[in-house]
Amino acid sequence: MRGPWRRARQDDDGGRGILSVSERRRPGIRWTTRAVHGALLALLIVVGLGPLLWLAKAAITPTEDTLRTPMALFPNGVDWANLSEAWSTVHIDVQFVNTIWVAAGSWAVQIVVATTAGYALSVLRPRYGAVLYGLILTTLFVPAVVLLVPLYLTILQPPLLGQSLINTFWAVWLPAGASAFNVVLVKRFFDNLPREIFEAARTDGAGPFRLFWSIVLPMSKPILGVVSVFAVIAAWKDYLWPLLVLRDPDLQPLSVRLPTLQAAIQLDVYLAALAISTLIPIALFLVFQGLFLRSAGLGGAVKG
Repeated sequence: MRGPWRRARQDDDGGRGILSVSERRRPGIRWTTRAVHGALLALLIVVGLGPLLWLAKAAITPTEDTLRTPMALFPNGVDWANLSEAWSTVHIDVQFVNTIWVAAGSWAVQIVVATTAGYALSVLRPRYGAVLYGLILTTLFVPAVVLLVPLYLTILQPPLLGQSLINTFWAVWLPAGASAFNVVLVKRFFDNLPREIFEAARTDGAGPFRLFWSIVLPMSKPILGVVSVFAVIAAWKDYLWPLLVLRDPDLQPLSVRLPTLQAAIQLDVYLAALAISTLIPIALFLVFQGLFLRSAGLGGAVKG
């Protein structure tokens, strides 16, 4: 009797919640829960994908149809010329390339700073590493708006360089690297890597750089993917800082240039330009969606 009683108790414990295991087995309750789950899933799809699908539809819809019947599905046909006009006539292609440069440079700087700082604090562990880590954590409590003025003055007259970085991509790339959140995220991930491998590598004669490049980085692909997605999306949608430091229209990314062009172009062309600007973030999510859906992607980073 002990074995069946123990199995029954495990089933009861596993079914704790609003509905027990026995209640879920009833046909009426089972079909009701499935219907509720289906309705919630449909609601999430409408809320999450609805705006993107509408934007994709409006990008190839004439302005008159969008204004008169915004929810109608191509009442007077499809206007593919909106995409070509947004790309060439309005010169969205220039801002698109600028956005790629801004995002790529910001990603590279953030990856270098986050991985090297996290490696130094987690693996090398300098004497005053705890103090440095505490100072990095302190910066997370400072609002980003408070830092705009001193950061702008630093970019305007950077020390040791002797010339301003305004209207250069470095004015966006370098401040992006000062992300305390990425350093903390990578450091926590490195803390959970097996130390036995590090000791074995040191025994075989691996130095700090060899240990970092050949051991730590290959084991850190999940957290590198997560930081990469965060960095690219943050740079892709950033508006205020590029507006301040990239005053030349030929250097501005889409996030800055599109609001300026809104009053000068037609609505259908503007919506087509917005649709083009969403391609890269959507593609990044499709490529790295496994890192978000699998718990192992951030398991080492948030594990205490």
